[in-house]
Amino acid sequence: MNELRSLGRYRVERTLGHGGMAVVYLASDDELRRPVAVKVLARQLIGDESVRARFLREARLAARLSHPNIVRVYDAGTTDDEQPFIVMEYVPGRTLADLGTVSPQETVQLALQACAGLQHAHDEGLVHRDVKPANLLLREDGVLKIADFGIARTVDATRLTQVGTVLGTAAYLAPEQAAGDEVTTAADIYSLGAVLYELLTGRPPYQFDSLAELASKQHDGVITPLRDLQPDVPVPIEAAVMHALARDPRFRPASASDLARELDANEVATKPLPPRPAQRPPRPRRWPWIAAAAAVAGLAATLGLLRLGGSGSKVPTVPPAGVSPPAPAATPAQEARNLSAWLRAHSR
Repeated sequence: MNELRSLGRYRVERTLGHGGMAVVYLASDDELRRPVAVKVLARQLIGDESVRARFLREARLAARLSHPNIVRVYDAGTTDDEQPFIVMEYVPGRTLADLGTVSPQETVQLALQACAGLQHAHDEGLVHRDVKPANLLLREDGVLKIADFGIARTVDATRLTQVGTVLGTAAYLAPEQAAGDEVTTAADIYSLGAVLYELLTGRPPYQFDSLAELASKQHDGVITPLRDLQPDVPVPIEAAVMHALARDPRFRPASASDLARELDANEVATKPLPPRPAQRPPRPRRWPWIAAAAAVAGLAATLGLLRLGGSGSKVPTVPPAGVSPPAPAATPAQEARNLSAWLRAHSR
């Protein structure tokens, strides 16, 4: 604790966890009288400027986000020993890594909250890039919070890192992310799909002993259908999770909101769905009989039933001799259908 005595108004109480880059402590904000989590960069990494920059970028990126399902960042600073630290919202509870296998209904409840948080981040132009059970915190009252934007990056950034470098946890990385290719919001959707697959089955989508084996399986392997491992999972939930795990990012749900709607197709969830991303308003719908009449008119013109004669005078629009006229109808819609049937019968 000696190295943390100079955190100013933040009084350290105990250690919450250790990671590869940092140690997280529970502390008390003596000025605002609230518990906080303080994330301090590991001492052995202080001299690595790229790591320091990445660590402090987390504070700047996460501070842009304000959403009930994302851990808030309150403050940032440096200790007397030049160790950068970030002060965050303290989330009492556990992570999804502690849950083990859970029911489909509970999985959907958790997924909808994760989708809502991710959609907010994506709307703000950020890709999390490290969605995994340990970064999904479950508060004691059931509220899920997405944590650790330490390797987040703006959507318009072109690469995850230098080619061949992979950040994050391998079991949840999208294939394009593991390969060091361009990473978009679709990578977060895949990672969340991998988390949900594990919550429902007790195992990740791929089992592997090395990154090379994972890359091979993601390129050529097949994910075991979810219901083969857990038959009690409803079909709509299986379909949504497997959709999120599509190898090609173009074939995954277009947004976190879309994934939420697929997961909630069986109406087992009660959490509100995240809003869809901004998009063009849909065109006003035409009544079916108007569309049918327009199509029939076009077909009639193509067949030459309504054309000008050689002298420029109109040809009467009556059926040829020996051909009965279209059947009469009581409504415009029925009239259109009758005319369409008549044209098909007499245009061969």
